[in-house]
Amino acid sequence: MIGTIVNTCTIVVGTLIGVALHKGIKEKYKNVLYDALGLACFAIGLNAVVTNLPKSQYPVLFIAAMAIGSVVGVALDIDGRFHRLVERRSKGGSQSRLADGLATATLVYCIGPLSMLGPVVSALQGDHTFLFTNATLDLVTATIFGSTYGVGMLLAAPVLFLWQGMFYGVAMLSSTAVSEALMAELLIVGGLLITGSGLSLLRVKDCHVLNMLPALLVPPIWFLIMSFI
Repeated sequence: MIGTIVNTCTIVVGTLIGVALHKGIKEKYKNVLYDALGLACFAIGLNAVVTNLPKSQYPVLFIAAMAIGSVVGVALDIDGRFHRLVERRSKGGSQSRLADGLATATLVYCIGPLSMLGPVVSALQGDHTFLFTNATLDLVTATIFGSTYGVGMLLAAPVLFLWQGMFYGVAMLSSTAVSEALMAELLIVGGLLITGSGLSLLRVKDCHVLNMLPALLVPPIWFLIMSFI
């Protein structure tokens, strides 16, 4: 898991560098960083959707996933619980922004071809190229997030480690469990979530993306059911 460890460390380092720069950045520059992050997230998410839709074996699965996942997320009040947790652990008047930043950063770090395929390739072939490349990209992204939202963004690092560790472990147990078809469906749903985060950062529409996170569970459950049919 050397690739995942390196990737996690780059997020920590990038965040700390951003925090060091944070104090010297004026408010007007912080605001433009929010807009830049919003546009970047919107583009990254939309690209993931457009790229993987042609690969989908079940073209309407992502619609069902978003609908089911959103209903479950609202019922569990994931967004509200997460914001309240951050508010209890944070001080000052920027709790809401930190919560939104953590939600967005976690999605950007975790939902992407390199972050999801990397651990699988690392486990099956011992090739860490994807993860090292992803680490380089995350170093830059973490610096921006750290300079924009502060030291609380370090909490995204262990989430990435557990996320990639899950793919690594599943691939080690079964080389066929994480198929290309399943990966495509996960990237479509994940891309929509990142796009929603971009819209929230741009203050176009607060999509409460955290409430939609259960949508990521629908494709694996569907593929599991189909494997028994």
